[in-house]
Amino acid sequence: MTNKSIVDHWGIQSLVSELRELRQHSLLQRQRLHQPPKLPSKKQLAQIIEQLAAAMFPNRLGVPGLTDEAIDYFVGSTLDSALHALHKQLVLELSFVAEEQDLDCDAEAEARDIIVQFSAQLPQVRRLIDTDIQAAYEGDPAARSPDEVLVCYPGIFAVIHHRLAHVLYALGVPLVARMIAEIAHSSTGIDIHPGASIGESFFIDHGTGVVIGETAIIGRHVRLYQAVTLGAKRFEKDDNGMLVKGNARHPIVEDHVVIYAGATILGRITIGKGSVIGGNVWLTQSVEPDSHINQAQSTG
Repeated sequence: MTNKSIVDHWGIQSLVSELRELRQHSLLQRQRLHQPPKLPSKKQLAQIIEQLAAAMFPNRLGVPGLTDEAIDYFVGSTLDSALHALHKQLVLELSFVAEEQDLDCDAEAEARDIIVQFSAQLPQVRRLIDTDIQAAYEGDPAARSPDEVLVCYPGIFAVIHHRLAHVLYALGVPLVARMIAEIAHSSTGIDIHPGASIGESFFIDHGTGVVIGETAIIGRHVRLYQAVTLGAKRFEKDDNGMLVKGNARHPIVEDHVVIYAGATILGRITIGKGSVIGGNVWLTQSVEPDSHINQAQSTG
């Protein structure tokens, strides 16, 4: 850019200067005197989740041609690579947060402790995903096998990401967890906040446009169809006009509930066990167990 023999057809030098000024102004506004630590990488996290999924399901998501003798070696080496890479990403988040909040933090050690706790939960994550796969196979007459569900269904892709992200969210690394959730969102159109709590045997059919908010609680054996929203009815503000963070504002969906396409369920309400919510329903009030709600019965 400094070579004067290069003709600047596009005004690059001016753009570089203006962008530099904007960066410096932004740093001053945030009272930063130096560049902040780097953030975790979405690209790296996508590769890590792919490796973790392959380690949990080596016969279907691992490398082709694995023999019985080679599977354990593949799982072990893949886990080792994925967890080392994840540790680096957690260090980046923890370092960033420490710099932002002026905290004294041993990011390397904290990240190592989180990885130990995270890895210990991987067998339980695999068990939960097994129940999700079975729920999808049993709930969709078009599914020819559980294997097809695992390798083809966008709902399962999103749920795998959510199950892993939710563990990391609970362990105190919400930025990495949110980035993992957004990887699935970008690929499937299914937006599940990593804070949402979801029970076993969860099935999202088709999936595009599904939104599940941060404080949503979903029970066991729940089925959602495309374009379902479990969202907030309103956003509370504090005395300074800033949004209140973290308050319970999303629905509770009890066990064995089915919610059909396009339904919008808002606020901290409860959908009782065994209920069926029809397509395109708009619902802002709790419903009793075993209710059947259609558009004509929608409440606002």
